[in-house]
Amino acid sequence: MKTNAQFSALRKGALDFSFYPMPYAGGEVVEANIGLMPALVTSYEQGAKWKNAEVGKILNKVMESKGIVIVSWVWQAGGVATRSGPIVVPDDVKGVKVRGGSREFDAMLKAAGGSVMTSIPSNEIYQAVQTGSLEAAYTSSASLMSFKLAELTKNFTSAKNKSYWYMLEPLMMSKMVFDSLTPKQRDVIMAVGTDMEKFGTEQAKLDDIDASIAFTKAGNKVFEMDMSVVDKWKAVAKGSAWKEFSERNETCAAMMRSAEKIS
Repeated sequence: MKTNAQFSALRKGALDFSFYPMPYAGGEVVEANIGLMPALVTSYEQGAKWKNAEVGKILNKVMESKGIVIVSWVWQAGGVATRSGPIVVPDDVKGVKVRGGSREFDAMLKAAGGSVMTSIPSNEIYQAVQTGSLEAAYTSSASLMSFKLAELTKNFTSAKNKSYWYMLEPLMMSKMVFDSLTPKQRDVIMAVGTDMEKFGTEQAKLDDIDASIAFTKAGNKVFEMDMSVVDKWKAVAKGSAWKEFSERNETCAAMMRSAEKIS
């Protein structure tokens, strides 16, 4: 089943489970775009706090109203691979044909001067970079490796140290299917989902390290970030993506207020 079709299939009960990039559902559920809000989450530890915070409770409620149960909260950090010069600070993205991965991340890149290529799911990045229609691509460390982008790129900015690209990619379940189960079965599913979160985080952290190694071996020049660099992107994000999202509706604004308090 193609990536973009999975969310609708879950809602209809045609698909039971999917590890699904939350912002890919943003076209149907605007609140889902908070799942890749640039520089809002800057560590796995910070992201893990969302589940039990107000932002997580609101997001759960919204998703359930749309027919989705969040079973396991998993975050993945990501970086950016480029065919052209490296992208480390905001000025580096000016004029570059770039893919961010979500509506909000693209809004920040546009504000920084990037030429943003929208509507490219991660599994189509390789072809876009290969043909030259895309010069730079942000995605998770896992995807950067599995799609073998290092074969095509020259520079890579890693998430190993710090990142402003953190995507919520939870295990989602169709509420229609979930509700058809017995209370005991539902309890087991949710318990296993919680148990998976620690493993998912540990593996995501290893992906960040492995991606840096893979790009180095492929001959890419690898760059890392510190908090001072992340703060530069955050300043751009606040005036663009954060502001635009908060103005969409009161639910979006409430989620942002809660998430901004989490450190």
